[in-house]
Amino acid sequence: MVPIVSIVGKSGSGKTTLLEKVIRELTRRGYTVGILKHDAHGFEIDHEGKDSWRHKKAGASTVALSSPEKFAVIKDVKTEWPPERIIASYLSDSDIVITEGYKTSWFPKIEVVRKAHSTKPVCAGSKELIAFVTDVKMKTRLPVMGLNDYRGVANFIVREIIRKKGTFPTVSLVVDGSPVPLKPFIDDLIREAVTGMIRSLKGCSDACDIELKISRKTKRGNG
Repeated sequence: MVPIVSIVGKSGSGKTTLLEKVIRELTRRGYTVGILKHDAHGFEIDHEGKDSWRHKKAGASTVALSSPEKFAVIKDVKTEWPPERIIASYLSDSDIVITEGYKTSWFPKIEVVRKAHSTKPVCAGSKELIAFVTDVKMKTRLPVMGLNDYRGVANFIVREIIRKKGTFPTVSLVVDGSPVPLKPFIDDLIREAVTGMIRSLKGCSDACDIELKISRKTKRGNG
């Protein structure tokens, strides 16, 4: 699993503004940044009249668009995918994944608190909370950075998240759509067994990033 940190806070606290500046700063330093934003109210990215929109309206459950520079997937889901599944599927090649939201996840969290909006943290007491970004004088033992100190936030993310990559699991296991936490010895066992077998295959001796998906679904008949 790629290193992950969540930027959390109440709506209007300035999360997106901070995140935009932090992304630019980390990218300037040479890091590849993946972003996952949670939208509890739903969203629409397709445009009426476009080929992908027409395919979707015709009944396709998944529409993928690909070009030499990028690809996109529009997929119906019966239940919301957990962030671990999205990250493992699409963001695992990043040096750091920053999520906006996901206040109840296990990810380390940096909370933005802006005095003009609210002085009460939403994640106070959470063991995953690792720092504050705020213009409020906080009574806390956690690190506190200013609202405009995007370089300080970037430094903190590099020091406490990216450089501590070894503290994150190296194997992502998703079973029937739900992430399964692995104990360290199981993580090691799966990684070593799969990596050993894959590297024995022709052309795979230097494999570093391996994706394996096993499906036990039976094929439907043509009748």
